[in-house]
Amino acid sequence: MSFKSDLDIEHLVVYVASSGDSGSPTLEVVGQFPESEKVLQPVETDVALRTPSSNRRWYPLQEGSILLGVIRAERVPSEKKWPESLDQRLQVTSIAVANSLASELERKRLLDQLDDQKEQISLMVHQLRNPLAALGTYAKLLLKKLGPESEHKNLVKGLMTEQAQVNKYLSALDELSQVKLPKSADGSNRLLLPPLLPTETLVSLRTLIEPLIQRAQARANLLGRKWFGPTKWPDWIEKTRSVSEGVIAEIVANLLENAFRYSPPLSSLGIEITEKGICIWDEGSPINKDEREKIFEKGFRGKKSSELDGSGIGLALGRDLARQVGGELKLITNPNQFHSSLPEIGNAFIFIWDEK
Repeated sequence: MSFKSDLDIEHLVVYVASSGDSGSPTLEVVGQFPESEKVLQPVETDVALRTPSSNRRWYPLQEGSILLGVIRAERVPSEKKWPESLDQRLQVTSIAVANSLASELERKRLLDQLDDQKEQISLMVHQLRNPLAALGTYAKLLLKKLGPESEHKNLVKGLMTEQAQVNKYLSALDELSQVKLPKSADGSNRLLLPPLLPTETLVSLRTLIEPLIQRAQARANLLGRKWFGPTKWPDWIEKTRSVSEGVIAEIVANLLENAFRYSPPLSSLGIEITEKGICIWDEGSPINKDEREKIFEKGFRGKKSSELDGSGIGLALGRDLARQVGGELKLITNPNQFHSSLPEIGNAFIFIWDEK
């Protein structure tokens, strides 16, 4: 608009650098004067630009050594020399536009980084709740075993108080880090939570999963629920493998936590491991048919879980982690399809892995 009254200017076009369909850099049109319904082509495919012209000049939009874009100026055809005042105005304009574009790109980068950090914190908070809940379970069991006159009773109560306090801090941190999660998978795996693994480079999945099963057994005893551990350990779960595959233990931890939290208080639950994979099951009412796939979407919470604490992250995270190692996580509502010893009706989350 600042050049609208300039009789020397016939056409102004602003291009911004971007990656083309083939991945190679290109300069695409983002605006032009005068406005036209005609869509201009990128610089490299515009045949009209291949012929040099004394009535055309280019002004780079540059930030340091990086070319962010370019302004193309076309003046009214003339044999006269390009006006110096017009050239100076266009140079100043290109510097101003380049600074604005650089600031906007930096702003977008910082906002994306902030969103990534917020979501990562939210995922970490979610994972911390599992071992924190286990500490509370063990403390309650220990309190039951101590006699009323035990000198250690106050120590255990102190542990329980501190555990409750840490849980409050986690809840506050979770509120601070909340971001709007998409209700459908976007295909991005950039925020997959790294597993809490030993420092060794090789690890057996059994060594990672056994403590989780012991934790679940203790919790079931405390709640008076029937718990069923694995009837056998197949060879693939015993085999030593890359520590990166320990994310499978994170999947199991999330599924066990969900089984306790969302299944009916008196229903049986357990874990079964076979050559097919790993199955965490409960004997509760089957999840509604229209929710059986949606529960794997980030942020989605089913009708039964809507009144309970939770963020809707666990199953989405579990499926992402499963796919990261080349596996899959799915739900069936007839657990005995996985193993004949399991109930005919309930919910069974099954991790299937071809790399066994």
